[in-house]
Amino acid sequence: MSESKYWEEEWETAPREVIEEKQLESLKHILQHAYDNTVYYKKSFDEAGVKPSDVTSIKDIAKFPFIDKQTERLTQGKGSMVGELCAVDEKDIIFISASSGSTGVPTISPFTQKDFDEWMNIESRLMYQAGMRPTDRYMHGINFSLFVGGPCVLGAQRLGAMGIWSGTLPSDRLLYIIQQFNPTFIQTTPSYALYLGETAKKKGIDPKKLSVKTIIVAGEPGGSIPATRKAIEELWDAKLIEFYGLSDIFGACAAMCEEQDGLHLAEDHILVETVDVKTGEVLPDGETGELVFTSLRKHARPMIRFRTGDIGYVTKGKCKCGRTSCRINIVGRKDDMFIVSGVNIFPSDVETVLRDLDGITGEYRIHVFNRDYTARYGVEVERSYKDEEDHVLDSRVVGALKSRIGVKPDYVKILNDGDLPRAEHKAKRLIDERK
Repeated sequence: MSESKYWEEEWETAPREVIEEKQLESLKHILQHAYDNTVYYKKSFDEAGVKPSDVTSIKDIAKFPFIDKQTERLTQGKGSMVGELCAVDEKDIIFISASSGSTGVPTISPFTQKDFDEWMNIESRLMYQAGMRPTDRYMHGINFSLFVGGPCVLGAQRLGAMGIWSGTLPSDRLLYIIQQFNPTFIQTTPSYALYLGETAKKKGIDPKKLSVKTIIVAGEPGGSIPATRKAIEELWDAKLIEFYGLSDIFGACAAMCEEQDGLHLAEDHILVETVDVKTGEVLPDGETGELVFTSLRKHARPMIRFRTGDIGYVTKGKCKCGRTSCRINIVGRKDDMFIVSGVNIFPSDVETVLRDLDGITGEYRIHVFNRDYTARYGVEVERSYKDEEDHVLDSRVVGALKSRIGVKPDYVKILNDGDLPRAEHKAKRLIDERK
């Protein structure tokens, strides 16, 4: 009997009308659950003049008010530790994660047993979609400390693969583990995948000769940037698959398949909208805007129209892999976007250019600052070889950024290989110096 290419074929290849029928059924239930069991949603829906029974199609979700990170912070700890967004008694919560707090107060994410079990099934589905099978060995190089990505290793084990719980160890230790346990899959951030591979080469270890055949990246942009993906794949001689998740709902909820053409969203758990960043108006599929998620099955803390802060677009239509779920394509973070001479710029735009240029390592750091009451930006890059004068390299970088982005940097600072800090988790690419 041949092995199926799908974890749950009936759902993964379901027609669009079937997907939306299931979503509508789940949406009606979760809205009623949220309204009946939370302080916040009862008040919020009443003030907006909407009720769960108003929903007759999935498009009716647009009638309901948004929430965001600030909503989480303001309601957290009110009435109980989990706060006014929580829809179950604390005794029913079996797991809790927390955001890193890098953009504010850390926010928690609670799970019932059913929430957690269904989440792990999604992790298994996405890993199977990435090509993982029970014969594989999976090294989980993601932070475990309260991080929502930590438990995802259980999805690999649920699939039948061997779980190697390495976490964010120093690079020497991780390379030792790879050499000793020979994992075929590893998961880390894009920036650390590059750093670990380059570190291996400096120690006389050829990453291409190691056991790793697939690298799952998550936690920061990069995996969807063709030049970055190519750099990682060539460094390791391995396939790169990007995962996307957010602590506010659960770990990975979307991932690439072998086609690497967008990230298949777990639409049985999440309803996605794209809205105008400024007006909140719902945009047509394919247009770029802020992604808004509604959790369809998470009962501990329903997230109704959560503004993710991630900028991207949604693609619908059957993928070449045969899956019919929509695919999200992440462009960048709303918080990281800056405007120079009327042009919206994301760090990923700069990365796309720099990863394609010869003579630099691809590591970079952006500085945004004001001069003469206008925003400007500068870029730090590292040279990869020394047979080119600084002014020549500087000119090439400026020219490439100007032609591809439309706005040239105010300056380019040329550094030596290794001068920029390497992150063992999320890399900080943008320094905002504006007052």
